[in-house]
Amino acid sequence: MSQTPSNGGDTPDFVVIDVETACSRVSSICQVGIVGFRDGRELFAWETLLDPCDDFHPMNTRIHGIAAHHVAGQPTFAQVHGVIDRHLSGAITVAHSMFDKGALAAACRMHSCAEIETVWLDSVRVAKRAWPDLPNHKLGGLARFLGVAHRHHDALSDARAAGWVIVRAIEHTGLSLADWMAPVRAPGPAPRAAPAGPLSGERVVIVGESRDGPLAHAVAAAGGVVRNSVGSTTTMVVIGGDARAEGWLRTDPQVRRAENAIAAGQRVAIVTARSLHRHLNRGIRPESAPPVASPRPDPAPHRPRSWHRVG
Repeated sequence: MSQTPSNGGDTPDFVVIDVETACSRVSSICQVGIVGFRDGRELFAWETLLDPCDDFHPMNTRIHGIAAHHVAGQPTFAQVHGVIDRHLSGAITVAHSMFDKGALAAACRMHSCAEIETVWLDSVRVAKRAWPDLPNHKLGGLARFLGVAHRHHDALSDARAAGWVIVRAIEHTGLSLADWMAPVRAPGPAPRAAPAGPLSGERVVIVGESRDGPLAHAVAAAGGVVRNSVGSTTTMVVIGGDARAEGWLRTDPQVRRAENAIAAGQRVAIVTARSLHRHLNRGIRPESAPPVASPRPDPAPHRPRSWHRVG
């Protein structure tokens, strides 16, 4: 069991957990890693091997390298439940997919421990929204993309990498942790276009805001028809959201589709919401703004792998 201490009495903004299991039964946790983050930096790290009170399957051992002899004399889940509960209870807990949430709940049931009350955030969902054009959003690929040192299927390293996914997504998009925690609301129907206005005849796709939000209503009030996706009749794409997120939103698939349409000769203006409002106040149609490059994130600091037996 090992831990890097936090600085003073700081409370993390969020914690990240990852577990490895001994066999196909998700309750068979044989390693736990937890990392806390605050203000975009690592606050603490804790990890331990566990006696899963179950059999090790050779396939699982091939994946994570942990076998029965590694966990001889290690604590059981029941013996560290209190430590895990102190780290997670009442916190925002990140996991890369919900496998770890299910494994934790199953282990609590098997060992007759109280369920750990925490609020979960799936870093896979965050990554898919922050970087939609990546070929996949597996943790190993994300770690390479973000420049994060990573040893796959080591619980502490996996937890640390998933934490950096959240930190980098916040930096990349300008969305706060609270924004990422907010439930995604299903949009209602787009507002009906006014019969006349400076956007009369325009077919407008909005990215970064809902099709029934304030920006969509402003477009419709100016005579524009709000559409769901870029197509052959689209004449304008409006990039909404916070100004900090404009660079990120320019990588949105709808924006990419509009850029391809422009390259093929279609007349499509790509504008920001700020530019649109300025032009509408003057009663004129905005033209495309120059593209904004989305910089590759800086690499996270390297932290070497280290897990130790207790004894």
